[in-house]
Amino acid sequence: MKREIIITADGSTTIHIPEWNEQYHSKHGAIQEAYHVFIKHGLHHFCHPELVSGSHSMDVSSGAVEKLQNNPLSILEIGFGTGLNAFITLFEAEKLNLNINYVGVEGYPVALNEVEKLNYAEEINQSETLFQEIHKVAWEEKHDITTHFSLTKQEKFFDAIDDENAFNIIYFDAFGARVQPELWTETIFLKMYKALKNEGVLVTYAAKGSVRRAMQAVGFLVEKLPGPPGKREMLRATKHSR
Repeated sequence: MKREIIITADGSTTIHIPEWNEQYHSKHGAIQEAYHVFIKHGLHHFCHPELVSGSHSMDVSSGAVEKLQNNPLSILEIGFGTGLNAFITLFEAEKLNLNINYVGVEGYPVALNEVEKLNYAEEINQSETLFQEIHKVAWEEKHDITTHFSLTKQEKFFDAIDDENAFNIIYFDAFGARVQPELWTETIFLKMYKALKNEGVLVTYAAKGSVRRAMQAVGFLVEKLPGPPGKREMLRATKHSR
């Protein structure tokens, strides 16, 4: 399918698929969406709920995440895509003084010539070299990108995931249910539930009733939260002991 690089409302780029009228990130702001959904309501919420505020540039005291500093945090991303979520999580690991093991799953990796047209490093004033590195490192191998952040990219379809009790957080960033409904089913969310450790959380930009019900059907406690710019709501699902 044809793919185009477009500029979203906050000035950051994303990849647009005209045939589906679908983007890898929100057209209302790719970077804004990533921080709001995955960092604020995922990473910051899990580290310590009182860290969550309206700004992704908050000051964080070292004591607030002390309980996590000696134990690496494990994050699974469903839809590695452009690498934006991994990139901003890398810098949050440095800011929070956390060690993060990040696993990104992607069925159709983005081509390097497309990666070169993405402006995330420029927009958040961070290293273009690091952004390129997360795309150039080999798949199926664990790489220490920084002292606080390791990355493993896995090229496979989401229904092949079979991890159990492995992750603290899941960033569920698949294409929307309108174009790929098979990725938003009880079957997939049961895999996500099993992949999480107890008290782990899954966050997604989606808020459809059918998605929420599928999460609840497999055992998740699901919350509706205010959405990023352009969306009224999003969902966060927590795994509790049965």
